Amino acid sequence: ILMLLFGVVSMTIVAAYMDVQFLGNALTFMMTYVWGRRNPDVKMSFLGFFTFNAPYLPWVMLGFSVLLGHSVTIDLIGIVVGHCYYFLEYVYPVLAGVRGWPLQRIMEPPSALCWLCGDYQHEQVHWVG
Repeated sequence: ILMLLFGVVSMTIVAAYMDVQFLGNALTFMMTYVWGRRNPDVKMSFLGFFTFNAPYLPWVMLGFSVLLGHSVTIDLIGIVVGHCYYFLEYVYPVLAGVRGWPLQRIMEPPSALCWLCGDYQHEQVHWVG
């Protein structure tokens, strides 16, 4: 939910300056970008012609959009916002932990959102063997 809220707010702010009215494709590109970065080993096939790894999916979709003659502005907004979310959610906490920065997580969900949607506690899996 936090990813969608971050995407909607960020894209709305950017769209106000870029004269864009419909952001459905941008939100799709944002989710595709984050999914691809979180699943780097997944093999994909585009129209059965060539295969690639999941992190390249938004770029393949962008290329196909260009081949169809569409504007890349909306798609690039989604990729940029997806990259910002991925960095703030997954890269920055590791970087802050290694460097000892006092602010460890920027994308911490507000307590009202945790109360509304339920609190997810990520359990670590330990190998016993």
